[in-house]
Amino acid sequence: MGRMLRLFAVLFILSSIAIAGIGIFLYARFVVPGPLAGDAVVIVARGSGIDSIAQLLVSAGVIENNVIFRLGARTLGRERPLQAGEYEFPRGVSVRGAMEILQSGKTVVRRVTIPEGLTTVEILDRLAKTEGLMGVIAQAPADGELLPETYHFSYGDSRNDIVRRMQTAMRETLDDLWKRRPAGSPYDSIGKLVTMASIVEKETGRADERARVAGVFVNRLKIGMRLQSDPTVVYALTEGKTLYERALTRADLETASPYNTYVNAGLPPGPIANPGRASLEAALNPAESSDLYFVADGTGGHSFARTLAAHNQNVARWRAFLKNRPSTE
Repeated sequence: MGRMLRLFAVLFILSSIAIAGIGIFLYARFVVPGPLAGDAVVIVARGSGIDSIAQLLVSAGVIENNVIFRLGARTLGRERPLQAGEYEFPRGVSVRGAMEILQSGKTVVRRVTIPEGLTTVEILDRLAKTEGLMGVIAQAPADGELLPETYHFSYGDSRNDIVRRMQTAMRETLDDLWKRRPAGSPYDSIGKLVTMASIVEKETGRADERARVAGVFVNRLKIGMRLQSDPTVVYALTEGKTLYERALTRADLETASPYNTYVNAGLPPGPIANPGRASLEAALNPAESSDLYFVADGTGGHSFARTLAAHNQNVARWRAFLKNRPSTE
């Protein structure tokens, strides 16, 4: 009897040692640096289970053995489930490190940059071509409702969500600016402010000119002079839905449209693009001057004038520049 007990004791000790050895071996494989030679991005689809995720990581070269990952995820990772999404794994990440990354939910941050001055159609087209965003935009907002800037998102986020965020950002920006509008503001509504800002946005891309351009248009409004803004004519011709790549003709300037500020006095009935915050601020705080005219000067900026005679001289210089500049063909 005693011999049997001693035998069982020896077998128990040996099996315990063997189990402990196996455990040590498996844990060592769990924490040792993996085979990944460089950073890698892997997308884990929604609904993926531990087995399919393990195989995905093996296929991507993140880990060597899916058994170690599966054991680790089922034992050490029970309280923190693996999450779907797009993840970046660093070079040499261990199985444990890969598991913890998937548990963290810290997915790759993507970004889409919307330049100032695009129409809503152009913005939606850009979102439609942005990789990582999903779904079809349910309803197109009006021009002037979206705030151009850089938006961050994760793989699988919806395009509708980005549009809603852009709308919210524009509303919040307008609420903030409108509360701080100066006394004697030339606008009696936020809509007119956005409309003016959209014209300023399309007229100049230079930060140091925005307020001055806005000042010219405000001066014209005050004396009942037509704005005569070429971008409003382009919008009248395209409705913001297509690109316009040729020079405007005299016939274009006579286009019958409420957006044509060569034909109609005052502001057009709505924005002709989606202005950024800088143009909104410039429109709300136009430069004080007597300028009534401006024309391109060939340097990316504009020449401003108070009188028609001075403006005609600036126009002549601009036409001479166009005539004498080297051909790009």
